[in-house]
Amino acid sequence: MRKTMVLAAAVLAVAGAVPAVATAGDGPAADSGGWHPKARNIVYIQGDGMGAAQREFVRLATTGRAGDLVMNRLPVTGLVHTDPADPEELVTDSAAAATALATGHKTRNGAVGQDAQGRRLLTVLEQAKRAGKSTGLVTTAQVTGASPAAFASHVPSRDLQSDIAKQYITESRPEVLLGGGEDWWLPKGDPGAWPDKPGEESRSTHGNLIEQAKRSGYTYVRNAGELAATRAPRLLGLFANEDMVDYGPDGKGAYQPKVALPVMAKKALDTLSANPRGFFLFLEEEGIDGMSHENNAHGVLDAGRALDAAVAEVLRFTRSHPDTLVIIGGDHETGGLAIEDTDGAPEGNEDGPFPVPGTKLSLTVDWTTGDHSGVPTPVTATGPGSDRLDGTLDNTDVYRAMVSAAHLS
Repeated sequence: MRKTMVLAAAVLAVAGAVPAVATAGDGPAADSGGWHPKARNIVYIQGDGMGAAQREFVRLATTGRAGDLVMNRLPVTGLVHTDPADPEELVTDSAAAATALATGHKTRNGAVGQDAQGRRLLTVLEQAKRAGKSTGLVTTAQVTGASPAAFASHVPSRDLQSDIAKQYITESRPEVLLGGGEDWWLPKGDPGAWPDKPGEESRSTHGNLIEQAKRSGYTYVRNAGELAATRAPRLLGLFANEDMVDYGPDGKGAYQPKVALPVMAKKALDTLSANPRGFFLFLEEEGIDGMSHENNAHGVLDAGRALDAAVAEVLRFTRSHPDTLVIIGGDHETGGLAIEDTDGAPEGNEDGPFPVPGTKLSLTVDWTTGDHSGVPTPVTATGPGSDRLDGTLDNTDVYRAMVSAAHLS
């Protein structure tokens, strides 16, 4: 599984795919591997629910046999175990998985930024903030959803999304907050900028948190035009009442976020990179998970394309900022996706056929569950400290790699 990191990165940099790994830094890293260059910036990119099968499905259906995704071209590859520290369940949820990635500690399912006993855990985002870096959370989910929340809040249940929002603006205070979830920021009866669908409503338990955020220094933006126009150093953008993706089974659900993930990624990079001390950015594509829950292969494909475009946007940034550690992973796999040869009309939980570019072949996607599975997820990485992600890892090792790379411990 190991690749020769510096050589591979140099070859890919010549091809324009990724920048060469930095070879100079600010001092030794605190691990047993010897001297490492220091990462000024960290970008952790998550395809929620993205296992190896989702990555391969998107690759085959978009680039064909001979091509590859941008996220797969990085010089370091690892495989990450995802199981939680839950007394009753072996398969993780997003809260426990993200907490392990953010803090280096496993916890029970549903817990956010806390250990299994309910004690607060320091996150890599909070450590970056203490080091004087800027921080950001960007997602096509609700910005108070379990995965981003685990990096910047501490609650016993992922369902406490208004509490999470309150902690964002009063405690952890990321400079950039972009995603969905307006309902959790506004009190009942205040419809906000995004109309509620049947069964949805504004539900903040802390009053109008958008107004509170504005009074504390955030500039609030409601759509792509306002996001593009602002040059504010502290941003709150809510672009949907709940998640930014319209979920549903194949043929009904649609991946149509009102602000594209690559657009949000670029704005976050432009804003956070103004800090000479660097930044930490969590960047997530939620649609892979949500569409896999719905067994919607066309939706997974659309979300996977968007994620890969966001990765390309981040790698364009690293060409002029080679002191940036970039990691692309999945918190868990969703749907038990399998790739099969097309043989007649789809049956049961099959979607397709999907043509394979450059061939006369097609593939069919088969689903084994509508829930999460317990398989390990692939991780790819580039930049200072990325070699720590080579091989078979635990999800807590991803946290340790980030902290070591940026000398935050």
